Amino acid sequence: MADTIELEIVTPERLVVKDRAEDVQIPGRNGYLGILPGHAPLITELAVGEISYTNAGASTHLSVAWGFAEVLPDKVTILAETAELAEDIDVPRAEAARDRAQQRLKQADEGPAYEEAAAALARAEVRLAVSKKQ
Repeated sequence: MADTIELEIVTPERLVVKDRAEDVQIPGRNGYLGILPGHAPLITELAVGEISYTNAGASTHLSVAWGFAEVLPDKVTILAETAELAEDIDVPRAEAARDRAQQRLKQADEGPAYEEAAAALARAEVRLAVSKKQ
C-alpha cells in the first residue's frame, strides 16, 4: 500500500490544492471523515468546516463550504463551493462577515432567512478558526 494519497481541492474559480497527503480529514455532511491511503471508495456531501491534511509531517488547513468529495484508494477529489488556505483568509473580512451574520440572526425569524444567517455565521467562524492555524 502507498504511503500517500493524491489530494485535489477545486472550486469553480480555481485549483486550490494539488498535493500528496499521508492523511486527510474532511467535513462530511454527517461529521468528519478521516481518509488514509487505500480507503474504500465513497462519495460524500461536504458541510461547512475545516479540511486538514498532512504531507511530510507538515499539516495544512483550509476552510471549506459545501460541495462534494470523491474518495478513491489512491486519490481524494474535493469539489467545493468555496475553499481557502489558512494563509489566504482575509481576517478582517471574515470578522465583518461574522458580525453581519450575528446581526442577521438576531433579526431573523425561523425559516429561510434564519437558516441563511446561521450558515453565514458558521462559515465565518470556520474561516476565523482556520486562519489561526497558519
